[in-house]
Amino acid sequence: MAYVNENYLKLPGNYLFAEVARRVAAYRDEHPDADVIRLGIGDVTLPLPAVSIEAMHTAVDEMAKKETFRGYGPEQGYDFLIDAIIERNYTARGVTVEPDEVFVSDGSKSDCGNIQEIFSEDAIVAITDPVYPVYLDTNVMAGRTGKLGADGHFEGVVYLPSTEENGFAPALPDRRADMIYLCCPNNPTGTTLSRNELQKWVNYARENDAVILFDAAYAAYITEPYVPRSIYEIDGAREVAIEFRSFSKTAGFTGTRCGYTVIPKTVTAKAKDGSRHPLNALWSRRHSTKFNGTAYIVQRGAAAIYTDEGQRQVAANIAYYMENARIIREGLSALGLSVFGGVNAPYIWLKTPNNMPSWDFFDKLLREANVVGTPGAGFGPCGEGCFRLTAFGAREDTEKAIDRIRQRLDI
Repeated sequence: MAYVNENYLKLPGNYLFAEVARRVAAYRDEHPDADVIRLGIGDVTLPLPAVSIEAMHTAVDEMAKKETFRGYGPEQGYDFLIDAIIERNYTARGVTVEPDEVFVSDGSKSDCGNIQEIFSEDAIVAITDPVYPVYLDTNVMAGRTGKLGADGHFEGVVYLPSTEENGFAPALPDRRADMIYLCCPNNPTGTTLSRNELQKWVNYARENDAVILFDAAYAAYITEPYVPRSIYEIDGAREVAIEFRSFSKTAGFTGTRCGYTVIPKTVTAKAKDGSRHPLNALWSRRHSTKFNGTAYIVQRGAAAIYTDEGQRQVAANIAYYMENARIIREGLSALGLSVFGGVNAPYIWLKTPNNMPSWDFFDKLLREANVVGTPGAGFGPCGEGCFRLTAFGAREDTEKAIDRIRQRLDI
């Protein structure tokens, strides 16, 4: 008899973004002529940087010749990409990262979801609330939680409220936590943690033998110079932190797929017998066993963004999206809504008018303005009464969406 993994049965019926898509599809079926503007899922709309396209064309040509053809590549990633990552994203900021501490993958979502495999099944997980669903859902699947309670919280998880009341800087756990997920700039709130706040978390992890799982997928969107781009800018972080990075939003690789994870060899955890083990070695074993490596062609395209011209092209694309963020942020603020984010991240987090439930606001926005966003409740109980819009749409659509909200929405 084959039995299912019953941990999956603890999860709500639909993944957040699948439910968003389902509701939009149902509305489109009812109103086939509706011009629906999607500012919900954070998918980019600008094409890949020209330098990446050129590099991938060259790589395709190499694959067509016997003398330059490549088969299986190194699971950890090609040196040309790893060296460029280190030089531009770490060395340039005074951070030391060794080549064998970088693992190239098909995206940070995969790594954020898979990293939990190298931790004990009884490790206690701490997550911010609201939170990107992958952190929580993958730990539910792995059996680290109890059942979903009536309050929307899973038993056995340490929740860290991140709200307007605490300035989106959650307090340290009031009980033991082993794996701490932090996302900065944050998805969904679009806010950041200061250097002092990050130092507080690093100190906690060092004092409590915990590991910080730091999602920095949106680091390239930070505009304020005093906001850290990497957890490794914080003293002591190389002892307790794993960092995830992505080319998806940085360089438009959402459909091309490339990201990487940094695990310093100084980050360790205990076995039940008390012995300590480097997490770098465990992840390397997992990575080489379950992953065949990111395609050579894709890695060439990713490496191209680290050239001087590549950096200019990426900066231009990011500036485009951040101008969209300004348009959304200022447009909604002018309507009297409470708005957060959109300064160091491409996400705008708003409080729904009149404390309207976030899924109700989703339906209202879709039906009255034909604009799609993401209900805050889908990111956790503390997201109820809030809503996320993304700046990744086309400029014309972004301006049109705000104009529709202004003219059509009764708020």
